Amino acid sequence: MEAASELLQEAGYSDQELTQDLETGLQKLNQEVEEFEFRFMLSGPHDRDSAILSIHPGAGGTESQDWAQMLMRMYTRWAEIKRFKLNLLDFQPGDEAGIKSVTLEVEGDYVFGYLRSEKGVHRLVRISPFDANKRRHTSFASVDVIPDIEDEVAIEIKADDLRIDVFRASGAGGQHVNKTESAVRITHLPTKIVVQCQEDRSQIKNRANAMKVLKARLYVRSQEEKAEKTKALYGEKKGIAFGSQIRSYVFHPYNLIKDHRTNFETGDVQRVMNGELDKFIEAFLKQQ
Repeated sequence: MEAASELLQEAGYSDQELTQDLETGLQKLNQEVEEFEFRFMLSGPHDRDSAILSIHPGAGGTESQDWAQMLMRMYTRWAEIKRFKLNLLDFQPGDEAGIKSVTLEVEGDYVFGYLRSEKGVHRLVRISPFDANKRRHTSFASVDVIPDIEDEVAIEIKADDLRIDVFRASGAGGQHVNKTESAVRITHLPTKIVVQCQEDRSQIKNRANAMKVLKARLYVRSQEEKAEKTKALYGEKKGIAFGSQIRSYVFHPYNLIKDHRTNFETGDVQRVMNGELDKFIEAFLKQQ
């Protein structure tokens, strides 16, 4: 490209095909450099790993549960765009609409590096579809992201420290649901960490998935206790309420999504809710 550029700058020399090749090459080079710089920002100790993503609604009943399901759809669409593999580990439907909680395993290169920017409280402002008087409501949901480190780090978990409960799965599932005790809940007694999985028909598979999530949570906990620097990697736990949100999604009286850490914002809420999150992720990584 350098030689082509010098040739085209010579007096009296003109070649339309060479000019087109140079322009195409420069565009490709620019894209490769941007991708390289972006990957260079993903240099944390677990950024290359897959991730386990959990969403929990805040106070507010159906409103917050519906918002949690909207976030689940947003991250599902993002993973599909990035061609990452999704595994549903646990899903608890809401009483009327939405979800009470969901845990997803997102598999692929650099998934945790991307998604660690999403950990925190997400706030929604909109006209409620559940309010007959069409009033504006504010809802909160928390997103938690931990690296999937099952095959990388040795975490010793004593059998005596676990309480394992099996129960019948809830929600849709045909004849299998409520007839077979395939759902598994594991409580780690020393730390009071509780994880559960119920999406597989096999109790053995649900137990294995629950142990994977527990192991990852114990690892994150141990890293947070070891040094202050790991808090920058995993973020600070906050309440699911006003003043603690990392991002606000405003659907009324105007359209705006704003990240309060980076001040990056966009008015194209539909594209973001359809999974186009990379601009927010990139702004977070650049700031860090």
